[in-house]
Amino acid sequence: MKTAGLIILIVGLLMTLYTGFTYVTKEKVLEVGDLKVTRDDEHTIRWQPYVGIATMVIGGVVLVASRKKSLAA
Repeated sequence: MKTAGLIILIVGLLMTLYTGFTYVTKEKVLEVGDLKVTRDDEHTIRWQPYVGIATMVIGGVVLVASRKKSLAA
């Protein structure tokens, strides 16, 4: 549980710092015999910084809950 909480916390930090990413796909536009025409399409995925902050909070809760569980055992 402690490892999962730490990973979620780090993912939340990265989501807060980097609020999106772009990736490129190739789309076939025309194909006539040996002639092939393709087009690069850019797709952008974005999220608000508060999503990363919420993810960090969830990771912190999991981390604290795992510590309390290990102290009680």
